[in-house]
Amino acid sequence: MVGLRGVGKTVLLSKMQRDAVADGARTISIEAPERRTLPAMLAPELRRVLLELSRIERAADAARRGLRALAGFARALKVKYQDIEVGIDLEPEAGLADNGDLQHDLQALFEAAGRAAQDAGSVIAIFIDELQYVGEPELEALITALHKCAQLQVPVLLVGAGLPQLRGRMGSAKSYAERLFDFPLIDALGPDDARRALIRPAEDEGVSYEPAAVEAIIEMTRGYPYFLQEWGKHSWDVAEDSPIRLADVEEASKVVLAALDEGFFRVRFDRLTPAEKRYLRAMAELGPGPHRSGDVAELLKKDVTSLGPVRAKLIDKGMAYSPSHGDIAFTVPLFDEYMRRTIPGDDWRA
Repeated sequence: MVGLRGVGKTVLLSKMQRDAVADGARTISIEAPERRTLPAMLAPELRRVLLELSRIERAADAARRGLRALAGFARALKVKYQDIEVGIDLEPEAGLADNGDLQHDLQALFEAAGRAAQDAGSVIAIFIDELQYVGEPELEALITALHKCAQLQVPVLLVGAGLPQLRGRMGSAKSYAERLFDFPLIDALGPDDARRALIRPAEDEGVSYEPAAVEAIIEMTRGYPYFLQEWGKHSWDVAEDSPIRLADVEEASKVVLAALDEGFFRVRFDRLTPAEKRYLRAMAELGPGPHRSGDVAELLKKDVTSLGPVRAKLIDKGMAYSPSHGDIAFTVPLFDEYMRRTIPGDDWRA
């Protein structure tokens, strides 16, 4: 998972047959954008998987039934979810996943698709990144459908990844979600792992680091895998010979920060409203975090309640998360420093 651009990623794994994701699994990999629906993302990928299964003789009949279920699913929900676009050659089967109710129809669709995978001796593994962007009604339908598959022992499973609030959102959508999934946390690397991530690839190429250079990178990156990659790359480019020295890292840091400011950080900053920028700037004034929401409100000279909608919007946008009740933290390390560089002085307090 090195390279995930989000500290504290929460990954959820279907407990049923989670060890079955192997070479024979049929995989669906999607990233959940903020303005697309779950049915629109799943439908074309399920069609692809079912067409693959239809070419396996022992699974052909069940796969064709799965495609008929998908045809009914898409037709029934197209009015409600207007972004569903999937072409199905087979006619729907009356009464199969065509109710027009997502929660009911997704269960029927997953069961039909799972039966086809079962006949093929396979598994359908659905991988969804940025799962926190899936709306609660759709998240509830997804959990319910997977729960039904678990009860029927139908081999459809989910591996999802999202920001730390995902676990709470899953629990809010369905109270039994914590029993249905495991929720391992992918966080920043510890010092020893961060050192290995830097040193071992360089050693494979006959290059070493001065200890001071390694420690400087670990301190600047906070163990964040993507930043380790960037600092390692640019330090390598700057260094004229081995070992890579502290001076090389310091020179590379100028290039890395400029690149992050113009790309990685700027993309996030440009999505913010003025009120959201002020809130994050106040968080940055307090340091890396996490911070009490009350402390942020005090700095902005506002009531905590009045800032609730701004805070909620920042969490929805993936800019911040709540590690515990009443706390708020940046989802990306070093963003506090970026906010101070981008909005210097005290004008943001007005």
